[in-house]
Parts: sequence; C-alpha cells; structure tokens
Amino acid sequence: MVTRLILVLFWTLALLPIQLVLINRAGEAKERLPMTYWSGVARLLGLKLAVTGTIAHDPARPTRPILFVANHTSWVDIIALGAVLPGCFIAKGDVAKWPGISLIARAGRTIFVSRDRASTGRERSALESRLDDGDNLILFPEGTTSDGARTLQFRSSFLALADRDIAPLIQPVTIVYDQLDGLPICRRNRPLIAWYGDMDIASHYARLGRHSLRARIILSPPLPASLGRKTLATTLESTIASRAAALRQHRFIETSSQSAHPTPEKA
Repeated sequence: MVTRLILVLFWTLALLPIQLVLINRAGEAKERLPMTYWSGVARLLGLKLAVTGTIAHDPARPTRPILFVANHTSWVDIIALGAVLPGCFIAKGDVAKWPGISLIARAGRTIFVSRDRASTGRERSALESRLDDGDNLILFPEGTTSDGARTLQFRSSFLALADRDIAPLIQPVTIVYDQLDGLPICRRNRPLIAWYGDMDIASHYARLGRHSLRARIILSPPLPASLGRKTLATTLESTIASRAAALRQHRFIETSSQSAHPTPEKA
C-alpha cells in the first residue's frame, strides 16, 4: 500500500515538470500527457479499466469539443476517467485548496468552480472560453459523490454550457466499480470504494489501497444539446443511472452499437 504511493509520487515527479511546460504551449500534448499520467497511476494503484464504446465525434466538425457527463462515486473516478477521456475536469473550488492534489489538478488544467451565485457568470465565461479553444470538459452534474449504490439527481444548472449557439457534443459516461481483488463487487463491499460525506482521502485510501479494483466505463452515444437544459439533465440522469444499475447488478449486456470499436481493456 505504501509502496504504491511512493511509486505514484516518483511517477508524478517525473511527469509534472513536463506538463507544467506543455500547458503554456499550443497542441494536443498538454491534453495527452495527463491521460498518460493517469493511466500510469491506475497501473501503479492496481486499478484496471474496462471501457465500452468510443469517444464522440462530429464528422461535420472534427474540432467540435465534447462535454463528458459522468456519475461520481469516489476520488478514484478522477484516475479512471482521466486515463480514458481527453478532457479537463470541472471541479469544486475546495479542491484548489488541497495540498499536493491542487497542483496536480492545475497541471491537468482542471477548472475550479464554486457554488457562489456571485461567481456564476465569471465561471461560466471561463468554461465557455475553454470550449471555444477546443477543450473537452468532464462534468459531474450530481455536484458531489454518491454512496455508490445509486445515482444522485443531476443538476440542470451544471448543463448551462449546452445553451450555446454552437453547443458541444454531450456524451454520457457511466462508471461503476465491478471487481474487487478479481471478485464481483456486491452491496456489502461497495462502501469500501465510495468516498462521500465527511470522509478524508487519507483514511479512505488506507482501507482501499491494499486492494485491486476494476472500473467499468461505458461511453454512450452523444445526446443533442437541443433538448434543452432541463430535459437534457433528466435524459442524461436516466441514461447513466440505468447503465450504472445494470453494471452494479452485473446484468449489463453490450449491444452491437455499444461494443463497436471498443477501447481495449487496460491493465
């Protein structure tokens, strides 16, 4: 457990200086290196990733950015999704104050937002600016982590980015942890993974760090932004919640459209 953390520290020290240089330069390298970083962290922590589906793409506008919308259960989601999705996380402002983690988040070009209404306009402008620059964004519309047994209500206010003249692609992403030390996860041991309430990361990792995990990630087809913010929130919640429930109950069946050109499982 401690060895894993030490290896992650060395991995971070090796890649962080490179990323701090890349974030000030044009090109895709500053987006790709964080994916390489999180893939390495996943391997070092014993986290396997099984991915179904593909990243959304607009043939008529290849540079069209994507707003990835995902459910949220644990801090481990950041590692798993960061390794798979080419995008910047949208995180609550508190994360910007976490020692060490805030530096990694900033290097990954995370966008911090608060729940202060006075800051809403400025923060939305910052998010829209990122989309205008072609950056993909990763959003957790539940606003917090759940206990892993259910998907919380999606807040439509978080989907204001869809109300644009040139809207991003809206892609639902479902993540569920379905194996612990190679065995199926059940309701009894799911709380070991979920990180919510007033839990701190250190004690949570102390319990979880000695185990290996597998995360199942489903990339669903994109939804039209024209649905409107509230309908879009409801549809996204329904889509992701139903897939998450199927994964938790080990009854998810890949269809031909879901499994077309799947991303290979990462060890």
